Amino acid sequence: MSNNAFMRVADVAEELGISVSYAYKIVQKLNEELKSMGYLTVSGRVSKQFFFEKVYSGEQQNKERK
Repeated sequence: MSNNAFMRVADVAEELGISVSYAYKIVQKLNEELKSMGYLTVSGRVSKQFFFEKVYSGEQQNKERK
């Protein structure tokens, strides 16, 4: 059964074009933020929705300002 709600570290690395070891750090940081907000997290995975909001929402806002 495939779970499309979460991204694995390898998915994060591929999406951002970075090393797997750096992707682990990003996933860990995002999960710490989610925990501080009261959400449950899964080690080595991050919510796909939260990932895309954190990574790409600033880019969308910059396009709207121009």
